[in-house]
Amino acid sequence: MTLEPKTIENADGVSSKILENTEKKLGFIPNMYLGMANNPALLDSYVAGYNSFRANSGFTPQEQEVVLLSVAFENGCEYCMAAHSFVGDHMTNVPAEVTNAIRDNAEIPDDKLKALSLFTKIVTSTRGLPLQTDIDSFLSAGYTEKHILGVITAVGIKTMSNYFNHIFNTVVDDVFKDRVWKKA
Repeated sequence: MTLEPKTIENADGVSSKILENTEKKLGFIPNMYLGMANNPALLDSYVAGYNSFRANSGFTPQEQEVVLLSVAFENGCEYCMAAHSFVGDHMTNVPAEVTNAIRDNAEIPDDKLKALSLFTKIVTSTRGLPLQTDIDSFLSAGYTEKHILGVITAVGIKTMSNYFNHIFNTVVDDVFKDRVWKKA
C-alpha cells in the first residue's frame, strides 16, 4: 500500500484535530491513527465509536478491554492485540492472567470475564449470528441484553481498526512493543 501516514500538519481539518487531541490525551499519536487520517470518515467514525463505547457501553474498563481484545484475537489483528494488551496492563488494570489467557486462547480464570470473551468471539466469528444457547449462556453469566448491544458496538469499531491494520500492515508503536502478539 502506498498511503503515507498523515501528521497534524498535513492531515485535513477533521483528521488534524483528532490527531492533535489524541496527542494531547496520550502524549503520542498511534500509528493506526496516522494511517487512518488519510480518510477522515474512517478516523472520525472509529474515534467517535471507540470513545462512545468507552463511555456508554455499560461495561467496566476491564470488561471493555476483554471485549476489545477478544474481537482483535478473533480477527487476528496483531496491532490491536499489542495495543489493547498494553492498555489492559497500564490503563484499565486487567489482570495479566486474563489478558494473557485471551492472547493465548486459553482458559480465562474469571468465569464472568470468560463468558464475556467467549460471547464476543462468537458474535465476531459468526458475523452477528450467535445461537440462542450462546445468548442464554451470556445472559446467565450476569450480563444483560444491553450488554449484547455493547458487544455489537465493539465488534463494529474493532472491525474497522482490525481491517485497516490488516490491509495497511500498521507497524506496532514502540510503546506497545513489549506486548507484540503474532497470530498463530
